[in-house]
Amino acid sequence: MTSGEHRGDLLEAHLDAHGRVDAISDFHAWIGGAGHETGEQLETRDPAVDRPVTTVTACDAAAVDRAVEAAWTAVDGAWGETAPAERGRAILEWTDRLGDHVEELALLETIETGKPIAHARGEVEGAIDTLEYYAALSRDQAGRQLQTGEDLHVYTRHEPYGVVGQVVPWNFPTWGAAWKFGPALSAGNALVLKPSSQSPLSTIRMAELSEGIFPEGTINVVPGTGSTAGAALTEHPDVRKLSFTGSTGVGRGVMHDAADTVTPVTLELGGKSPFLVFPDADLETAVEAVASGIFYATGEICDAFARALVHEDVLDEFTERFVEKAESYQIGDPLEESTTLGPLTSRDQFEKVTDYVEVGRSEATLLTGGGRPADEELADGWYVEPTVFGDVENDMRIAQEEIFGPVQTIIEFSTYEEAIDLANDTDYGLAAGIGTERTDLAHRAAADLDAGVVYVNDYGPIRPEAPYGGFKQSGIGKDLGREALDHYRRTKSVYVNLDEPSL
Repeated sequence: MTSGEHRGDLLEAHLDAHGRVDAISDFHAWIGGAGHETGEQLETRDPAVDRPVTTVTACDAAAVDRAVEAAWTAVDGAWGETAPAERGRAILEWTDRLGDHVEELALLETIETGKPIAHARGEVEGAIDTLEYYAALSRDQAGRQLQTGEDLHVYTRHEPYGVVGQVVPWNFPTWGAAWKFGPALSAGNALVLKPSSQSPLSTIRMAELSEGIFPEGTINVVPGTGSTAGAALTEHPDVRKLSFTGSTGVGRGVMHDAADTVTPVTLELGGKSPFLVFPDADLETAVEAVASGIFYATGEICDAFARALVHEDVLDEFTERFVEKAESYQIGDPLEESTTLGPLTSRDQFEKVTDYVEVGRSEATLLTGGGRPADEELADGWYVEPTVFGDVENDMRIAQEEIFGPVQTIIEFSTYEEAIDLANDTDYGLAAGIGTERTDLAHRAAADLDAGVVYVNDYGPIRPEAPYGGFKQSGIGKDLGREALDHYRRTKSVYVNLDEPSL
């Protein structure tokens, strides 16, 4: 079979998948418990073949107003009257329904992001697990009683904000949405969520699958552009809390918008995460961890291990093993179970990554990758080979700027102090990794690293029980864990003065 015939087979498979996507839903906005049309539409594209998939409703400011109004109706009505245990049961009922649609949701995520189907399936399952966790937390929320004296009784109570606005990025549309949905609903809020205009399909479908479970208006999804729907949401005077996941640059704008209405914000932003390979590290384990941390999701992940800091004693062996590992990835059709690295999600991201590869060629030594795969079958997609640069200095652009693609930099260090200094010498502080067999070294480095999440001898796993969020320009506040609940509720202190008892 010729390469052109192979290419035709891939296109045919994707066009068939596009038909299956069209059969799933009309993909309108979800407002007030029903689909909502505005007359405007956005086109979604399949990055593996660079073809349109389907259209979705594009929301304007009027649609966002309607969604916020619907959310307040839920808060002031049936949802606001729902007890914590009932909230938990509703979330669990939703997870059961989502569990019946795992393959459908995985297909949507693969088609809109280019993520390998096996990875997309795992992320849908992770989204369900996250929602289950917050269903359990719904009935385990309590205030405090404060010991102040016999004549005064003081206690605290937690209350939801009411209506919260949420924005999720294009790289993790299903799992990322669950990170927002879960704690907001568990705390008793109604929500208006804007998915990325590049990958709105799975998030819309999640909302549709909530029909009949939550009171109308509890969950609202408003697809659209950031400049229109996004701005209308982040500037809205009736939104009491904002939670945003995305780039640091856009996050600054969200924070600025929120300042005008003094709206509290949670921001999960960019990263340039290091992985420190100490001389005692098991190199097979370290190579696997670093490779997973930069090539998973084609490097389009905020906590990617984009800087491998390697001790001079093991630099040569680590580099040799890592290049071999990078070249072993199965680049291919994301609909195939065997594919381990799919395309980048968009032309814009492809152009950004390839521009950085050219910067890297001028700054450092290209060890492998750097171009499109040779397979003609993949020529129409936004594919970039796993790319590795050696002889990198930490002040180079490829070591300091977030590339958001499958591009690894390898940086040498000599001492523990130098390793920590290099790791922390960045504007970001989302995540970091440590490769060592010494318990004392692992705990010492974890304490010294200026990052909100630290992985030891692995990349992940991310568990819903553990708070997730960064330091410095990687954001403010936490997703996941009990800590996320505190970002979706207000604390009130109640003082009850007690008279002397008399009969």
